[in-house]
Amino acid sequence: MYICLCRAVTDRDIRRAVDEGARSFAQLQERTGCSTCCGCCSADARACLDEALEQTAAPAFPAVLWASA
Repeated sequence: MYICLCRAVTDRDIRRAVDEGARSFAQLQERTGCSTCCGCCSADARACLDEALEQTAAPAFPAVLWASA
């Protein structure tokens, strides 16, 4: 889905930027140009960034605790 129409930035572009190391909105703007024109997409871009950051912080598999015998 397009997040920033001015710069043609999609939610996938934002997730890719996070995968490549973007950790702040300023870094996202540097990498994608998102929200650097009119700024109307700022709230949606920040929400998408936050969601992507949460997904990268969560482990891919839940930790399993084994009881010692």
